[in-house]
Amino acid sequence: MKALLERVSPLPFFGATAIALCLIAYASFAPQRAAAMFDAANAWIIAEAGWFYLLSVGIFVVFLLALALSPLGRIKLGPDDATPDYGFGTWVAMLFSGGMGIGIVFYGVAEPITHFGFPPDAAPGSPQAARDAMEATFFHWGVHAWAIYAVVGLALAYFGYRRGQPLLLRSAFRPLLGRHTDGIAGDLIDIFAVVGTLAGLATSLGLGVSQLNASMNYLFGLPQSLAMQLWLIAIVTLLATLTVATGLDNGIRRMSELIILVSFLLMFLVLALGPTEFLLRAFVENIGLYLDGFVSRTFHIYAYEPTDWVGTWTLFYWGWWISWSPFVGMFIARISRGRSIREFLFGVLFAPAGFSFIWFTIFGDTAIWLDINVADGEIGRTVADNMPVALFTVFDYLPWATFLSWITGLLVAVYFVTASDAGALVIAMITSRGDEEPVLWLRVGWALACGAVAGTLLLAGGLAAVQMAAVIAGLPLALVMLLMCYGIWKALREETLLHRSALLPAPPAVPGTTVPWRRRLAAIVNHPTRAQADKYLDEVVAGALARVAAEMAGSGLAAESGRDADGGAWLRVVHEGVPDFLYAARAVQHAIPAFALADAARREGDRTRYWQVEVFLAQGGRGYDIYGYDAEQVIADALVHYNRFRHFLYASA
Repeated sequence: MKALLERVSPLPFFGATAIALCLIAYASFAPQRAAAMFDAANAWIIAEAGWFYLLSVGIFVVFLLALALSPLGRIKLGPDDATPDYGFGTWVAMLFSGGMGIGIVFYGVAEPITHFGFPPDAAPGSPQAARDAMEATFFHWGVHAWAIYAVVGLALAYFGYRRGQPLLLRSAFRPLLGRHTDGIAGDLIDIFAVVGTLAGLATSLGLGVSQLNASMNYLFGLPQSLAMQLWLIAIVTLLATLTVATGLDNGIRRMSELIILVSFLLMFLVLALGPTEFLLRAFVENIGLYLDGFVSRTFHIYAYEPTDWVGTWTLFYWGWWISWSPFVGMFIARISRGRSIREFLFGVLFAPAGFSFIWFTIFGDTAIWLDINVADGEIGRTVADNMPVALFTVFDYLPWATFLSWITGLLVAVYFVTASDAGALVIAMITSRGDEEPVLWLRVGWALACGAVAGTLLLAGGLAAVQMAAVIAGLPLALVMLLMCYGIWKALREETLLHRSALLPAPPAVPGTTVPWRRRLAAIVNHPTRAQADKYLDEVVAGALARVAAEMAGSGLAAESGRDADGGAWLRVVHEGVPDFLYAARAVQHAIPAFALADAARREGDRTRYWQVEVFLAQGGRGYDIYGYDAEQVIADALVHYNRFRHFLYASA
């Protein structure tokens, strides 16, 4: 038992497990009482705290856009010399499949056609209702949705890969809570993240199983019933345990790439088979409507004309996105190491949103056009009675209806599995101290738990109960995310001060530390081997940094020196409440330039590679070589950087 739990974070694991089991038991044994409780809590939040949801999301959007356009956008999510782990196309595919894949299939037709028939501000079925329907749909699935995810993703990626903290929600609070993030306060934050992820994931799985059930009904005549949906959840959850066991690169990455290919195939077919010219014109107008209403809809709570519409739609979406943000945020952080903040934000905010705009134009406007010109309102009436069949109702009026339905069924199944296994992987990471490769039993266990929570919420009131759980879980997380924005700003302000300190002029050279020019010239032209670089690290650098650490320790500083596993030497100084100072020297391999291949290095066994001893700080590699410096010069170089670091500490105090 001890061996099973050695890689688990005890309080988050057992606390989140207890909450999940209590929810499953309560919804299973008292479904009517659970449904009544969810309904009362949801109604209170919409009536009393809806303004807070809209204001929070507006703040997220403004904060992130300002950050992306500022000079801070150049900062890397990782060391300065880090490179992205995934190509841009694969990265976008994984962003989208983890973010809202099931939702766009379910609501691709359902939301626009519902707004068209029941608009909040226009006559039903009118041209203005059609414009409002697409504008509202774009608003719900556009930049605002991805801004919610981006807040959490940016915080986790920055503190995890730039500051060396665990990839956990608690890490974003270190600028606010300091060392308390390592204690109970941090554990409680992680429990919040797990519970929110379970609620958001249950919403997506509830929508997915409803859509999958509709696909089975259309293709095979299977009944649309709660019992059938529970069976489908069980089957897909078992499939998810197989893919989550294969990890991020082998399972989820391949599934994400498959999703994008199938999605583009389905969109292309509907575009070609539907009213193509109308859809192209509508897409241009929809973009204009979205941009025109971007600010006004951000803060439009219908304060002067109260309506249930904003609670049923906008507040539900914001609650869903917020409750799911720990999952999606951690997932996109996990795949975004090495990108700059600007690249991360522009990619996360606009790439998946742009895909969603194309999707909703093709499916939503096709449904509206068919309902007006061919179906005589039948699509709208059918969707009002049975929302999960919305997409198949449109297929009935297009050629190749059965083929399109088969593609849709495949897409829903893959989206379903991907969302479930990605969610299980993220929860396993949260409950295992941020381990990016959690143990297999933990990943499988949370995959099963995700399916169980979705199933019991369906028992407790069907899809409505699942949706209400997301709104309820999202309220406290919205406050947590506002604090995260402040934590990000505070940490980036420290980055700015640190950068300014790094630009201070170097102090005068220490007498006797000048490296003889012949030795420096030899280091430049002779292209050291790995053995020579290691010998220099052993005989000069390690001893020099040990002397500095000893002197600092004698002065009352918490300083230490040591060696990396790959032979590098380092000096670390710990200051309470601020990032550590790190000065390290490591052997780095380079190709010998073509112009130098004819010199002595080339004649030494036709070598084409050489090694530099480069300087690294906490922010990453500095890109210069100190091979050939004597011990005093190494000490002087380290003290230059420490002097700049001390300036940063005084400036940020």
